[in-house]
Parts: sequence; structure tokens; C-alpha cells
Amino acid sequence: MALTAGVNSFNKEEIVAFEEIIEGYEDKLVLSSEVSVYNNESTMMERAGNRVWRPQPYILPSNDGTDQTGNFSGKSQLSVPAELGFEKSVPWEMTALEMRDALQENRLGKSAAQRLASDINVAVMNVASSEGTLVVPVSTAAGTYDDIALCDSIMNEQGVMMSDRCLALSSRDYNGMAGNLVGTARSFDGKKSVSAYERSLVGDVAGFKTFKLDYANRGLAAAGGGSLTIDTQAAATNYLVPAATVASPNGGRSNVDNRTDQITISSTTNVAAGDSFTIAGVEAVHQITKQSTGQLKTFRVVSVDSKATMTISPGIVSNQGSSEVEEQYQNCIVTESATAAITFLNIAASAINPFWHKDAIEILPGHYAPPENAGANIMRGSTEQGLEIVFQKQFDINTMKTKYRVDTLFGVVNKQPEMSGILLFNQV
Repeated sequence: MALTAGVNSFNKEEIVAFEEIIEGYEDKLVLSSEVSVYNNESTMMERAGNRVWRPQPYILPSNDGTDQTGNFSGKSQLSVPAELGFEKSVPWEMTALEMRDALQENRLGKSAAQRLASDINVAVMNVASSEGTLVVPVSTAAGTYDDIALCDSIMNEQGVMMSDRCLALSSRDYNGMAGNLVGTARSFDGKKSVSAYERSLVGDVAGFKTFKLDYANRGLAAAGGGSLTIDTQAAATNYLVPAATVASPNGGRSNVDNRTDQITISSTTNVAAGDSFTIAGVEAVHQITKQSTGQLKTFRVVSVDSKATMTISPGIVSNQGSSEVEEQYQNCIVTESATAAITFLNIAASAINPFWHKDAIEILPGHYAPPENAGANIMRGSTEQGLEIVFQKQFDINTMKTKYRVDTLFGVVNKQPEMSGILLFNQV
């Protein structure tokens, strides 16, 4: 933790109190500590409109033999936009009478820091829940190791690194898993079962760190019907050819966000953003070897654009265009059909339990620069991740009231939706 004070300094008692606030703020940053961090430069971000393009991992094909004549080609580096899009603030005021109880000031400060920490955790959860594309539907309620092992399997099959994986479960789903650990059929060393019984603690399961959410999102049942189809023939061009850049109208080139693509289907009536689905004959591949997993690729609806078009994530990168960049970033194999059936996976309303690899989601800490000599007392603190909290105080002589505000600026980006996903229970 780093702590600095402005020219208009606080007294020692307030500084100590602010140090305690920052420590509590850092302790509560649970989910945000399980994602990667991009420590940006504040002047650069201001000049760039608080947006920066972050690179996605390269995926390179290999070739056989010693003679590689004809195999030399340029490789496409894809990137995604990341913004400082969250400006969170907790303001309050205290009268000269209320200030007689100094403890109230500290309690309000801790409450403000707690709320800001919650805002950051919720932002991470929302991005993971809404943009993760690896979808694991389970027909029963949460209760066994096998449920989480399905998340492990879908990640392994598609080449997601096996370390630094996290799973956040709603309270009911988490406690359902804990109940399974308590069962007499389990034969651990005793500590895991006891912790599950005493504290509903699940801990590490199937390669995932698990966390309990008290504010999990809920997803609605898909209402698009069971007769929707898509033309997956090459001529229909319902596939994505990734591009690093495109020509700008006024010359030069602009970066491209390849995380989504627009497709045409038989009808989008009642289809909604957030729906998850598979397409008959479209199987996921291992992202490195490009071998079929034998499992249908899962997709999410990002937006419904017209009666027959919708934007999905990820795009169908099937190499049907036979280009070098498609081969490099291919994520599925298509058995072509003019009427491939679309099957929705979120068939019942349920809590959304996000899981992700640490490098998939990234936090961008922001920095405010209020003037130090403009009549307000200013203090700053930062967590180990670089997330900054700014504490300001100003007295109004007219009303004998003191105004306070605690602020933080940050961004969250899902750099790779195919390295994150959602676990849905009770899908019957």
C-alpha cells in the first residue's frame, strides 16, 4: 500500500484513519485480485481519450519438414480496446455538531471504501458474466465435483492454460458445493470437510480457486424458440476473417475488435443479449493444435441487430475462407449445412457463475489529478495492484459543514472471451 498527502495536509489522527480505510479497501478487493493488471500512464490515457488497445495472445501454426519455403508470412496481432470507463465516488457531509464524534468520520470513510471495493468487484463479475463464451449448462442443482470439473474440461479442451483459474459461485450454488464436501462419502484429511461444514468453505476444486458471491447476476431463460437455423455453408459467409486493422475513411488504418461478429439466422424474434447457444455441426477446436474437441462450440448473443441478424461472441473462425489469419485464430470446425440448428443452452432462469483464466480479464487502474492548492485537503492511497483511492475534504464556513468524497477511477476489459465462461445450474 502506498499513501501520500497533498499540500493541504490532514492531521495525524485523520491520516491514521485513512490508512485503516485503505487497508480495509484492499482486503475487500477479492475478485479484482484474481485478474491481471495493466498499469497505464495517466498523461497518455488522457491524450488517448482514456482508451488504449491491448494485445491478445498470438496463436501460431507449425509446419512439418526442414524446407519451409512458401511458409513464411506475416502474422496478425489482434488487439482489443480497453477504457477507463468507471468513475466511482462516495460523497457525504458532516455538520460541526456531528464532527464532535470523531469516530463517525472514520466509520463513514470505511463504509465509502467498502462500497468502492464492491463496485470494482461487481465490475469484474459483470464483465466475466456477460462476455465469457465458454458455457457449461448443468441440469441439476449445484452439488458435486463433476459440475466444476466440466468447466475444467471445456478449458482444457480448447487450450486454456491450466494455472490461475478462478470460479465465482452464487451463494446458493457455492453452499450446494460445500454440502457435497460435508457428505460422509468424502474421504479427505478431515480439514476440508470440517471447513465446509463450519464455514461453507469450498476452497480449490478441479483446478479452480472458488469464491462465494453475495451479488451474483441472474440470467433469463432463452425465448428464441427451438426452430432457429443458420446457414453455415461457406457461400453464406457466416464466418469471421479476423483482421488486425482496417482502412480509415480519411486515410491510414484503425484497429479492429475481433471479439464479436454479426451473423444472419432464420429469425431473431425473442432472442436476447446474453443468450448462449450452440450450432449443429460447429465443433470447438483446441486453439493451438486446431484439432476438433468433439464438443459443440458455445457462443453468446451480444446484441440483436435486426429481424435476422445478431452480433455474437466469439465469431465463427472456421477457416472457411482459407486465409492465413483464419488458420492462425481458428476456433471451430464446421460441417456445412444450409439449415444448421441453433440450440439455446440457457433454457431456465438461473444464477450466472462466471469462471475465467487470470490473463483473460484485465483491470486498468486510473489516476485523478485534482489541484492540491484549491481549497480542499487531498490524500491518496493505492493498493498493491495500483488501484488508487482519493480522499478529499473541504469545509464550508457559511454552513459550518464539512464535505467529504472518496473516489476511484478504473477500467475492466475481457481481452479473451474464449478464456472465460459461465456455469449455469438447473437447466431443465
